[in-house]
Amino acid sequence: MDVAKHQPGMFSWADLPVLDIDKAQDFYTRLLGLNATSNPVGPDMTYVMLDKAGKSSCALYQVSEEAMKERGGPWWQSYFTVEDVDASAEKAKTLGGTIVYGPVDVFDAGRIAIVTDPTGAVFAVWQPKANIGAEVFGEPGALAWTELYTHDVDKATAFYGGLFGWNPNATTTPDGGAYTMFDLGGQPACGMMAIRQEWGEMPSNWSIYLAVEDLETSLKLIEEMDGKVVSPIMEVENVGRFSFIQDSTGAYLSVIQIAQGSG
Repeated sequence: MDVAKHQPGMFSWADLPVLDIDKAQDFYTRLLGLNATSNPVGPDMTYVMLDKAGKSSCALYQVSEEAMKERGGPWWQSYFTVEDVDASAEKAKTLGGTIVYGPVDVFDAGRIAIVTDPTGAVFAVWQPKANIGAEVFGEPGALAWTELYTHDVDKATAFYGGLFGWNPNATTTPDGGAYTMFDLGGQPACGMMAIRQEWGEMPSNWSIYLAVEDLETSLKLIEEMDGKVVSPIMEVENVGRFSFIQDSTGAYLSVIQIAQGSG
């Protein structure tokens, strides 16, 4: 689906910091069938935009080992569109969040602030100017969903409800675990689940889903490219089939084959 504008409060972009930009670029362009364009954004830093037939999908960028240690690993960062990033940053603080970076202009593309929620998960708020974020969504080669894994679902629900106006709806995961589906004005916005003990030590974090054409073929390719299939294939009726993976740089995410006729 092509996108011309993202509604305020909705997931609109994602990017991944990596130590080896060439390895990451090879992994995602091959997995998703995307094109890559390198854009210098500062001294010794390149922002690699991935696109599908000229429509922006997501991005990668290289960071130093020191910066990666500060982040605690290569986590995909989810962005949410807002009307006024300065006002959203101030509101986040009143709700118990912490501003990590910004608000600041990113050239003429937009204005950004990076926020840590009260449970420790990091995300970005984005006020678009020349760049709306993802121009294609919910189809093979594009972002499809974002999900919060947290140690405190009640605190997270209150924070994001206050910040974005999300409404929580209780449901279950394919294996019967508790799951919260957030909606905004009746439209699905994102999901949330509590971090399980069997997952080991994991900080609260946002994680993305990328859509692929054929799940089995993609999982085989992921392993061929030094990635790892972490979970067996799971299915949500009328949504799709998906698996949790680790890419060749060590970042975790999910890949999903969207059900025909969904969305």
